[in-house]
Amino acid sequence: MEYQTILDRIHAAVKPIIGTGKVASYIPELAKVSPDQFGIAIVDLEGKVYQAGAADTPFSIQSISKLFGLTLAFHLEGDSVWSRVGREPSGSPFNSLVQLEYERGKPRNPFINAGALVVTDMLLTHHAARGGAENALIRFIRKLGNKDDIGFDRAVAQSELRTAHRNTAMANFMKSFGNLNNDVEDVIEAYCRNCAIEMNCVDLARAVTFLANRGVVPWSGEKILDEGAAKRINALMLTCGTYDAAGDFAFRVGLPAKSGVGGGIVALIPGECGICVWSPALETSGNSYAGSIALEMLTSISGRSIF
Repeated sequence: MEYQTILDRIHAAVKPIIGTGKVASYIPELAKVSPDQFGIAIVDLEGKVYQAGAADTPFSIQSISKLFGLTLAFHLEGDSVWSRVGREPSGSPFNSLVQLEYERGKPRNPFINAGALVVTDMLLTHHAARGGAENALIRFIRKLGNKDDIGFDRAVAQSELRTAHRNTAMANFMKSFGNLNNDVEDVIEAYCRNCAIEMNCVDLARAVTFLANRGVVPWSGEKILDEGAAKRINALMLTCGTYDAAGDFAFRVGLPAKSGVGGGIVALIPGECGICVWSPALETSGNSYAGSIALEMLTSISGRSIF
C-alpha cells in the first residue's frame, strides 16, 4: 500500500478546511492553541513511518489517554473491570451526569469522563506506592511508543484541574454509590494529569500498533493483551471511542478509533498499522473536524476498513 502517496494526497485535499470548527475553549490552555494546524501519521507493523503535515508537533492527547488507561487497567484486572464500568455507547455528551444517576453510579463505558474516572481509580489503587496512576500511565505509554521522553504539559494539567468542577461532581456522585475507592481529589488530579500527556502523531500511531497486532507490541514482541482482549478493546473504540458521534464515525470511517478534545484521533487497521491524525478545531461532538474527514478519505482511497 502506497501510504505516503495517500497521506500527501489527503493533506493537500484537507488544506482548505483546516481550522474549520472551534478549539476546546472550556480548558483555558487548550483555547490558546492555533486551530490552523494539521498532521497525520501511519506506523505499520514493521515500524515504517509515513507522515504528512505537522505530524511531529506535540499536542495534548486529552481523552486519547483513556484508551491507554483502559488497556493498562484491563492488563491488571482483566474482566473484573466490567463490574464497575459498562460497555455500551452513551449517546450523551462525554461529560454528562444524567446517565450516572439513572444507572446508579456505573458509567456507561470507559471512554466517557465518568468511565475514565473509574479506570483512573483502579490505576491509583494498583500504583499508589509507585508515584500514582499518572506516572504509571506515562511509563506504560513510553513502552508502547518506544520513546522515553513522553511527558505531560504542566500548564494544561493545572488548567484542567482549575476547571474540573463537572468531573469532580461526577467523581463525588460515583463515590456516593461506592464506585470510587480512592479520595476524589486524588482521582481528579491523576485524571487531569493523564489528559495533559503530550505526544505527536507519529508517537501515537506507533503506540496503538499493538492493538493492530492482536495485543502484541510489534518491535519488542511483548504481549500487552491476549488476542481476545485486544479484540474487545478495538470493539469499544469502534462503538464508543468518538463520543456521541461514534455511530456516524463508524459509518463514515469504519475503523476503531479514539478521539480527544486536543484535536487528536488515533485509529488502526487490524493486521496492518496504527494511525493518528491531529487538527485542533473540533466539530460539535468534540472530534477533530479536519481529522475526521482525513480518516474518511484514508479508508475511501485505500479501500481499507474493518467492513
